[in-house]
Amino acid sequence: MIEMMHICYKMSDFDKYIRQGEPDSKEKARVWQTAIGLQDVDGLKPSEYLLRTAGRHIEGDITIGEVKHLIDSYYQSKVNRKDIENERTEEADKVSARITEILSEKSFSFTPDYLILIHRRLFEGLYNFAGRLRDYDITKKEWVLDGDTVLYSNHELIRQTLEYDFGQEKSVDYPSLDANQALKHICKFVSDIWQIHPFGEGNTRATAVFAMKYLHTFGFTFDNSVFREHSWYFRNALVRANYNNYSKGISATTVFLELFFRNLLFGEKNELHNRALHVAALQSANTDGSKSQNGTLNCTLDEIALLKFLRDHPEATQNEIAIHIGKSLRTVKRMTPSLIERGLLERENGKRNGKWVVKNINLDD
Repeated sequence: MIEMMHICYKMSDFDKYIRQGEPDSKEKARVWQTAIGLQDVDGLKPSEYLLRTAGRHIEGDITIGEVKHLIDSYYQSKVNRKDIENERTEEADKVSARITEILSEKSFSFTPDYLILIHRRLFEGLYNFAGRLRDYDITKKEWVLDGDTVLYSNHELIRQTLEYDFGQEKSVDYPSLDANQALKHICKFVSDIWQIHPFGEGNTRATAVFAMKYLHTFGFTFDNSVFREHSWYFRNALVRANYNNYSKGISATTVFLELFFRNLLFGEKNELHNRALHVAALQSANTDGSKSQNGTLNCTLDEIALLKFLRDHPEATQNEIAIHIGKSLRTVKRMTPSLIERGLLERENGKRNGKWVVKNINLDD
């Protein structure tokens, strides 16, 4: 039997697809690494069976639907055997596959109901409250707070608070903001949604998936390794963004979350260490350590998405740019001359047979 061959499979094996694989395989491998990495927020690790099955999906042998079916069958069969793994390994495997499915879909709705739908799809059959707003109040002891808790939303106000925060975010005029301003708004929105903690469990993973889907609407393709390698940092940064203890001189701050998103969206290389988030740490986050040393912060998010696309696709037409970043052709025709004038973009060899050259800006992933 193939399963008995038991070739040891590790998540690092996905790196070969990212380095050498076809575009479709690269994208699948990146999404799987993100989905599996997100399980770290709750200290969960996937089984080797999940890793092998994901490898078959990356190689194109099976669909994501078949992956989910195989994982379900695997755990149904284990019920009758004595070799049952840690029960939360089943959660890690199933949720990883479901995150991969959702992140691969092209649909999105900027509504509280879509966040609730994500939670239901991730945890159906695992939590009996999947996709249901909690009807009780909660506290959680946090390592990063030395055992203290964030003050989460009162359960009776969850729906109203979600609708308020979504309404506030919808009113933000992102095209008028530079990247630094936009980043702060995004971090504040994500941290506010997380602070509501709408569900009994699984809030960080549901929030992360929603945030990634939302960021894709800005035309971003981002470095999935940031979530893969620093998901626990992401959660701790959300905690620190929502914790005040004035008697100890501690104020809520999104600065840690901003460092995370700078790496994710702008390809910066800020060091993300959990120990720096602990309330006992003497030093605060040093935003001056940011690696962005060029025109990035003078660009809008749309402009950064355009530049990153042209860096990877220098021969793209303006129609192709518009499709990728989700803007009209008229908007693209307005943006490109502005970027050229500011010395961030150049057109070589004319309109017909030329190519785009991105200049004076760090967009490394």
